[in-house]
Amino acid sequence: LFQILGAVILGFGIWILADKTSFIAVLQMSSPSLKTGAYILIGVGALTMLMGFLGCLGAVNEIRCLLGLYFTCLMVILITQVAAGLVIYFQKETLKEELSHIVGSLIENYNPLNNDERNLQDAWDYVQTQIACCGWTGAKDWENNEILINQSMTLYPCSCSNSSKDFQVDSGFCNLDVPVNGTATYANWPVHEQGCMDGVEKWLKDNLGVILGVCTGVAVIELLGMILSISLCKNIHSEDYTKVPKS
Repeated sequence: LFQILGAVILGFGIWILADKTSFIAVLQMSSPSLKTGAYILIGVGALTMLMGFLGCLGAVNEIRCLLGLYFTCLMVILITQVAAGLVIYFQKETLKEELSHIVGSLIENYNPLNNDERNLQDAWDYVQTQIACCGWTGAKDWENNEILINQSMTLYPCSCSNSSKDFQVDSGFCNLDVPVNGTATYANWPVHEQGCMDGVEKWLKDNLGVILGVCTGVAVIELLGMILSISLCKNIHSEDYTKVPKS
C-alpha cells in the first residue's frame, strides 16, 4: 500500500514538471518555488516507496531497527505535510499576490511572435480557453499589453473569445470587427467577462471535497502505518539479524 502511495506522490511531482498545457505549467515556468516543490514531492515519493520496502522487510523479518526507522520517517513525512498545509492556508493571501504578479507580468509581455516564451504563453492561452476566462481579474488586465496598446486596442486575445467564429483560434491576437473611431477598449471585445482568478477559485471550491478527501486519506494511511509499526516493534522481544537477506 505504501509502495502505491509513494508511486502516486512521485508521479504527481513528475507531472508538475512535465505538464506544459495547464495553469500548473504557467506557475512552474514562472515561479522557481513550484519547481522546488515538485522536486520535494519526487523526493518524498521515492522516500515513501523506500520506507514501504523497509517496513515490509522489518515486519516480515521482525527487525526492530527497520520498523523504528520506518516509523520515524513516516512521522517526519506526516509532520512536513501538515506544516506545508498550514503554511499554504495562512499564507494564501501572499500566494494570491504572487500569482497576480506572475500572471500580470505574463499578460503585459505577451507577444505571439516571441518564440522564447512560446510554451508559457501557450499554457496561459490553454488556461483562458479551458476555464472560459480572460485576464487574471478580468479582461481589463490586457489593457497593459504593449502590442494591444500600440494597436489602439483593436486587437484582443483569441483565447479569451466567446465568439463562435474564433473557436478554432486559441492563441495570439484576433482583429476586432468594428473598431470605434479607430480605437477601442476591452469593453468592446467579444470576450469572457470572468477573470481567471475567479475561475481558478471556483474550480478549487468545486473540488475542495475531493482534495481534502485525498489529503485525509493519505494522512490516515500514514497514521495507520505508524501505529502498526510501533505495535510490531513492541511485540518483538528479540531480534534475529540472520533473517535479513544478504546482498
